[in-house]
Amino acid sequence: MNIPEGKKVYFSSDNHLGAPTQEESRPREIRFVKWLDEIKEDAAAIFLLGDLFDFWFEYKHAVPKGFVRVLGKLAEIKDSGIPIYFFVGNHDLWMQDYFEEELNIPVFHKPREFEFNNKTFLVGHGDGLGPGDHGYKRMKKVFTNPFSKWLYRWLHPDLGIPLAQYFSVKNKAISGDQEQKFLGEEKEWLIQYCRRKLEEKHYDYFLFGHRHLPLEIDLNGKSTYINTGDWIDFYTYAVFDGEKTSLKKLSSTN
Repeated sequence: MNIPEGKKVYFSSDNHLGAPTQEESRPREIRFVKWLDEIKEDAAAIFLLGDLFDFWFEYKHAVPKGFVRVLGKLAEIKDSGIPIYFFVGNHDLWMQDYFEEELNIPVFHKPREFEFNNKTFLVGHGDGLGPGDHGYKRMKKVFTNPFSKWLYRWLHPDLGIPLAQYFSVKNKAISGDQEQKFLGEEKEWLIQYCRRKLEEKHYDYFLFGHRHLPLEIDLNGKSTYINTGDWIDFYTYAVFDGEKTSLKKLSSTN
């Protein structure tokens, strides 16, 4: 994709809407919708890198209640002709075809390559990548197993959704959350993952979420790893302006 002059590509992740409750996350949802409303003026594309919701599960005829404001805004932006790409995170990994059928937004379950203005990007949520995090990786295999999902669908939504929301908020083994401080390059699993990928192929930028910590790390002088942070504590996102990608922070007036 060639980005027209004056247009930008936006990357955002980890809103965790619905946590710790619908009511408490409502102000964050309103700020996010306002931001979407602002960036649509110059957005060439928008990437949502997972954990938009703190929990999401699609039954055959039901989805979690709420999130009307953000879903409506995404539908409006997509209908206006601006591409939106959604990558599932570890909290919304049970997303199936609701976004694709209702909003016409493609959903990806693994990192994908993109090219903008001859710059190569590897984009994803970031969970379960790189060395370590073995407990979460084992748990993810259970959660994504077709038989496990089939069993869970037998729970009525009035029981299944509140139960999952409770564990999503309380259980860090499920969330995969880490302390929000930089651990050093040798202990940051996503940095290790990026370095290993560079042994196979060059990428100008790696864009991930999941870590909740805004990071911009030079990997080899030619490639950069960017973590988009979150919309809970940092309110950060990344922008590609046609030449370079950098982290931005929502202003206090937004």
